[in-house]
Amino acid sequence: MSSHLSADHPAAQPPENGSVEALISQARRLRGDVDAVRRDSQEDAADARGRWQRALYDLALHQLTDLDAHLAQLRDGPAPAPRPGSLLSRVGSAEWNLLTDEAEWSGELFHILGRDPASVPLSLDELPSLVLAEDRPKLTAMVTDCLVDARPIDGEFRVVHPDGAVRTVHMMGEPVLDTDGSTASMWAVLRDVSELRRSQRAVSETRDSLRHPPPPPWHGLLRFPDEGRPGLDLAAAHLPSAPAAGPRSRYGGWYDACPLGADGETLLTVGDFEHPGAEAHGPAVVIGALRGLALAGVRPAGLGDRLGAWGGATALPPVRAGVYCGYRPLTRTLTCAHARGPAPLLFRGGTGRELPGQDGPSGQAEAPLEAGDLLLLHTEALEPDAVERLLSLAPRLTGADSARDAVRMVTRELGESPGRRDVCLLVARVTP
Repeated sequence: MSSHLSADHPAAQPPENGSVEALISQARRLRGDVDAVRRDSQEDAADARGRWQRALYDLALHQLTDLDAHLAQLRDGPAPAPRPGSLLSRVGSAEWNLLTDEAEWSGELFHILGRDPASVPLSLDELPSLVLAEDRPKLTAMVTDCLVDARPIDGEFRVVHPDGAVRTVHMMGEPVLDTDGSTASMWAVLRDVSELRRSQRAVSETRDSLRHPPPPPWHGLLRFPDEGRPGLDLAAAHLPSAPAAGPRSRYGGWYDACPLGADGETLLTVGDFEHPGAEAHGPAVVIGALRGLALAGVRPAGLGDRLGAWGGATALPPVRAGVYCGYRPLTRTLTCAHARGPAPLLFRGGTGRELPGQDGPSGQAEAPLEAGDLLLLHTEALEPDAVERLLSLAPRLTGADSARDAVRMVTRELGESPGRRDVCLLVARVTP
């Protein structure tokens, strides 16, 4: 990369038009073939695999369309004023002179950054004003590394246009040195990659939907609080057993979060059944019973006994094991009872551990929590080494932006286990 080659100035010896024209024809034929295969696909778009395939086709078509436009630009040279939003307006260049503090932008760059082409190009010090606040440190670090250590720039950040639109920009740049080896200016090419990243996210999300099944029926029936509870950010997942583990069980466990008494206290529960083939109504019946007991003021230590007593006289499916935790947001205190269930996992400061407690239906322990702590409740159906694998995720889990992100990490880790049995997970992240 050198400063005399930019998006505005063709190379000194451009490729022959004939060879570029041949490349354009090949790219357009391939794009047509991909589009034909996409349209002829018989996959059901409502099916997770069908959505994933369609997202991949769309991403390939998007990239081939970009390739066609870039090859056409090589053949024709840059248009003097491409229309805003066109493919050819997605690549621009700039040079910032450190000796004179002057900046020179291409016409395309004004459109990419949402600036009026008649305005004055921004200096390097002013450039972060266009960038989303959380991305400004990244941009500053890239520019500083380039100017101080002569490191090439290759990174992305988001800019905010005057109309509020947020665009993702990929920036590549390098320092331009003077005769004595000092940095005289910085030159960069910037590309709007918003649509490309959007297509890639669609592929990733549909791929995740194949690995991680949708929430079970009781999630919506009993209104699991995705928006959280006081002092908590919540997320949960149910993973059916892997094919290699034998016949798939149906809803072998449950998870739930609901109010527990006054003062915003929350009951967090997970558990599984003596007979793992429970129908969809089994978890819903148990969750309904637990919510009724919680509203009646029964504390976590008593829930296992009460469920066991009811099980013999009602239609409640027999509960094999459960974990019942009460969280008080005013004191950030967790009270936990294990009714033959596994101990919850607590992640803090990049490390993870099992919370102490006694086994048995009356076992109970209290633990003080802190803002940023992440609590993971799970059923005992995890394979023997799964807990150790989850604890090894501590640095990533404690760095997760949300409980939902943490659940994705955990389900991705467990989803790779060929011997995984039916499992329910609940993640609670303590909020400031």
